[in-house]
Amino acid sequence: MVRPTLIGFSAILMWSLLALFSSLSGAVPPFLLCAFSFAVATLVGLLATSRRGKPRAPAAKVPLMAWIVGVAGLFGYHFFYFTAVRNAPVIEANLINYLWPLLIVLGSSLMPGEGLRWHHVAGALLGLAGTVLIVSDGGRFAFDAEYLFGYGIGILAAITWASYSLMSRRFAQVPTRMVTWYCAAAAVLSLACHLILEETVMPADTVQWLAVLGMGLMPVGGAFFVWDYGVKHGNIQVLGAASYAAPLLSTLLLIVFGLGALTLPIAIACVLITGGAVLASKDMIARPRRKPPITVS
Repeated sequence: MVRPTLIGFSAILMWSLLALFSSLSGAVPPFLLCAFSFAVATLVGLLATSRRGKPRAPAAKVPLMAWIVGVAGLFGYHFFYFTAVRNAPVIEANLINYLWPLLIVLGSSLMPGEGLRWHHVAGALLGLAGTVLIVSDGGRFAFDAEYLFGYGIGILAAITWASYSLMSRRFAQVPTRMVTWYCAAAAVLSLACHLILEETVMPADTVQWLAVLGMGLMPVGGAFFVWDYGVKHGNIQVLGAASYAAPLLSTLLLIVFGLGALTLPIAIACVLITGGAVLASKDMIARPRRKPPITVS
């Protein structure tokens, strides 16, 4: 279970690049950016499948519910997230959105063969506390009744991603390469939303095109493949709690590239999130040693 968990954690590392790539992509609107990214992810999935020489899973053998969960999870989450940040202040919307790791940890107790222990919950809560410091600029935020619609959509985004992650585990027999087709459907739906809701603004230069390509290769694309494998075969409680590292690493990357500043709240958040992830991973880190067999002479 350690290897799948580490593979799943690589998705969190990729998601930490989202803010950096988004800032480098210029004025490309969100749904068009998603359409490009999901299209790149689809191509990567097709190339990976063809190189391995594995036959593609016939659609008839994949349960309809797996299709619904996959497409609704990838596209639905991004639809709700972008709708939330358009209808509520981005700080509060982001904070509500980052309830999904905690929901994964708590919801995992309902999954067959899973158990929820105190350190899973404590680790997730420490991560949430650290995330509050990051996304709220040191704890300064205010919920306004004027933005209740946006807050509600933010809750739907968190529930959607947590549900997708938890329900994917129920379809562990569905190969991860099916994420290719989920991305293809999400690309089409994202393009439709762009044409209906946004004004088209294309990347203006090579840097912006490379940022768009990078998003499709990693945070809005490649990350979904490794996350699918991780939540299906790894320790889902650890992955849920460790997901709070994404906003932390994202903020640190912005600081490294000169797009942010290191502050005391961010330093405290480092301690909280790291400590929470370690606490949630206690079962994996401190495995009981096997006692040597007793021999009778």
